[in-house]
Amino acid sequence: MKVSGKIIVVTGGGSGMGRELVLDLLSKGAKVIAVDIKEKSLKVTAELAGCKRDALRTEVVNIADKDAVFDFVSIAPSIFGAVDGIINNAGIIQPFIKFKDLPYEDIERVLNINLWGTLYMTKAFLPHLLSRPEAHIINISSMGGFLPVPGQTIYGASKAAVKLLTEGLNCELKNSNVNVTVVFPGAIHTQIMENSGLENQARALSKSELARLTTPQKAAGIIIDGMENNKYRVLIGRDSKFLDLFYRWSPKSAATFITKKMKRV
Repeated sequence: MKVSGKIIVVTGGGSGMGRELVLDLLSKGAKVIAVDIKEKSLKVTAELAGCKRDALRTEVVNIADKDAVFDFVSIAPSIFGAVDGIINNAGIIQPFIKFKDLPYEDIERVLNINLWGTLYMTKAFLPHLLSRPEAHIINISSMGGFLPVPGQTIYGASKAAVKLLTEGLNCELKNSNVNVTVVFPGAIHTQIMENSGLENQARALSKSELARLTTPQKAAGIIIDGMENNKYRVLIGRDSKFLDLFYRWSPKSAATFITKKMKRV
């Protein structure tokens, strides 16, 4: 689905990869509804939109709240017109601690945003999207959604669920007007650690480590290319592509490899 002239909703549009998705879509001629829980972040995105500001609307929505999502979906078509696509980008990671030590409140927060938020948005918008001549759903999973990452077990479980939710939906909608894409980012240089309440871990990364991360601008471009070319799955970053192949070849060896890499964290 070519994005020019289309109306697209982006969750997590206030920062990081979500903000870059919004700006890239606007530059390509789309109208965008940016959703985020942080109003201040959305205001920054709106300021950065510059001359494209009239093609952008911002909405403060807690995607982990089912009623709030369905209320938003009910009014979304009145903003610019019928919505043609959604990008479920919003997500958080967990504290870097083992499952046995992870408090239930952190478990619930990760699952509520990453899994339930994506599910609510997809479920609520789907009838509307099915009525469009052409539509697209993009759900952001993670490299951690196909490969176990120690200290991120619940995050990985939430993203693995998003992976299979999206792939199952793709099969169910195979003969419809709605295309579905699942995205597996590797390490992206965004504010996901800060947004997840992990400022100390974010500061622990060296400049050289940060320099090796995929930029959110590049990631956004790859995702939108995936939408425009109706790709089944999209891998972002050399780490994601390498580990995808490694895990397919030998799941146990790949898991051992990433466990050793994560010991420092």
